[in-house]
Amino acid sequence: MKVARVAGTVVSPISHPFFERQRLLVCDLLDAEGSPNGYVIAVDVVDAGAGERVLICDEGSSARQIFGIDTGPIRAVIVAIIDDIG
Repeated sequence: MKVARVAGTVVSPISHPFFERQRLLVCDLLDAEGSPNGYVIAVDVVDAGAGERVLICDEGSSARQIFGIDTGPIRAVIVAIIDDIG
């Protein structure tokens, strides 16, 4: 699991059929201090918005389990919106 901040939406006119009904978001990965440290493109299943902190499952097999599929071109899924880190 990784903590990130949603930077924006990915728009692609051509993609794998799996992504036809999915929303893809660019997320800036955050380090322990909250500073950006890389990025990931993730499928949004929680309706996250730009600027929100989110929890990302960044493991292919776990991401596929969320969708109930054995194979597919998915690696990262936004699984939660973070209100606070204490």
